[in-house]
Amino acid sequence: METEPQGNDEISAGCSAQPMSKRAQKKLLKQQRYAAKKAEKKAQEKEHKKKEAERRKNEWADKLSSVGEEEKSKLIEERMERRKERMEKRSELKGMKLARLQEAKISGQNIALDLEFAHLMTPNERNSLVHQIMYSYSFNGRCALPAHIWLTGCRGELQSELEQISGYQKWVIEKEESSYMEVFQDQKENLVYLTADSETLLSELDSKAIYIIGGLVDRNRWKGITFNKAKEQGIRTAKLPIGEYLKMCSSQVLTVNQVVEILLKFIETKDWKASFFHVIPLRKRSETSPHDENNEFESKDTIANVEGEVFEEVEDDQKIETVEGDGLEEVNSQKVKRKCLLT
Repeated sequence: METEPQGNDEISAGCSAQPMSKRAQKKLLKQQRYAAKKAEKKAQEKEHKKKEAERRKNEWADKLSSVGEEEKSKLIEERMERRKERMEKRSELKGMKLARLQEAKISGQNIALDLEFAHLMTPNERNSLVHQIMYSYSFNGRCALPAHIWLTGCRGELQSELEQISGYQKWVIEKEESSYMEVFQDQKENLVYLTADSETLLSELDSKAIYIIGGLVDRNRWKGITFNKAKEQGIRTAKLPIGEYLKMCSSQVLTVNQVVEILLKFIETKDWKASFFHVIPLRKRSETSPHDENNEFESKDTIANVEGEVFEEVEDDQKIETVEGDGLEEVNSQKVKRKCLLT
C-alpha cells in the first residue's frame, strides 16, 4: 500500500491550521512588489551601464578614426599613461591603508562584532548583515585613525557567506569562530556591550576597552536580547548618548555599520554631536534636543573618502567603489535598511 510522505501532510496540515492573516497577506504582497521593483531597477541600471560603456567605446573609436596615424598613436599612448598613473595611485593608497590597519592591530581601538545571532535571522537578514560588515570594514580602512575590528562567533552559514566575498581572505581583520567571551577570556573586565537598553551612557571611549556590537538584523523580534546576554555573562553595558544631542524619529536602533562609523568619527573628532550628525541620516531625526537647537551640523548623504572614491549614504541603495583587492569594488544593496540591535 502506497502512502504519501508525512512531511507533505504536516506542511498541508500546518497551512490549513494557520491561514495567513490579512496583515500577513498585505506584508507578503508588499515584499513581492518590492522584490519586483528592485529586480526591474537592477535590470534598468544594468542596461544603462551597458549603453554607457558602448557609448564611450564608440566615442573613442570615432575620435581615433578622425585623426591621422601619428595623432592616433599619441592619443593611445596618453591614454595608457593616464591609466598607469591611476593604477599607481591606487596601489599607493592601498599600501597606505594597509599600513594604517596594521598599526591599528597594535594601538587601535578594539571593536568586536558579535555574530552569534545568525541562527535567529532569515537568509535576507543574514545577507543584510554581511553587507553591513562589508561597509564597516571599508569605512574603517578609509579612516585616518582606524580601529581594530574583530568578528567573533563567525561560523556556519554566515561565515560561508562572508567567505564568498572576493578579497575577504585579505581583510586586515580578526576572524574568530569562538565567542568574544572565549577570545577575550583574560580581558573580561574590558568588555563593554553597546546596547540601547543599557542605563549607562558612553561619555568617552576607553582605549583599553573592547566595545561589542551585536550583529543581529531583525524586525524588532528580539527586543533586549543583547542587553540580557551581556547581563547573564556579567559584562558591562553602555549606550551611545544619542538622546543627549538629537531626537530620533523612531527608536535609537542603528545598523552595525552606523555604530561602527559613529565610534570611528568620535575617535577622530572627540565630539559625539559631530559624530551623530555626520552618520545618522536626516530622515531618522526629528529635531535636536533643547540645548542643541542652534546645531550647525548637517547630515552627509555623500561621504568623500580620503582615497578619492565616493560612498553614498550607507542605508539606501548602495554603490560603493573601493580600491581593488578589498573585494568591495562595487556593492549594491537595499537590504542594509533593515535594523539591528546595536546601540
